Amino acid sequence: MAYSQARDFMFCSLCGTMLSLVSPKIAECVLCKTKTSAKGIVGQEIGYTLTVEDIWRDLGISHAMKEMKTEESAALIKQTCKSCGNTELEYTTRQMRSADEGQTVFLVCPKCKARDTEN
Repeated sequence: MAYSQARDFMFCSLCGTMLSLVSPKIAECVLCKTKTSAKGIVGQEIGYTLTVEDIWRDLGISHAMKEMKTEESAALIKQTCKSCGNTELEYTTRQMRSADEGQTVFLVCPKCKARDTEN
């Protein structure tokens, strides 16, 4: 409960919408236009933690490297494995970002199963 009350300074007391500073002394609700003193907002710090897993989940690509299975139809290329020195790697591609950006190439060593990517 204390955590909730400690961050209430950011939100409108009437409708709960986030407040916006319209001047150094006045904060206004962008939805209901209620004005309040910015005295309680000025100087406050807001912090949060963002993890890689959060980003993957939001983009819908959670643990893509762990879940990706090497298919039998994966193509072989002549490239040296960084882990074991094998001279051939299997590769597959997947569209991980928006359509106007290139595909991500997933490389898997058939000998030691080491994984790597190329963007």
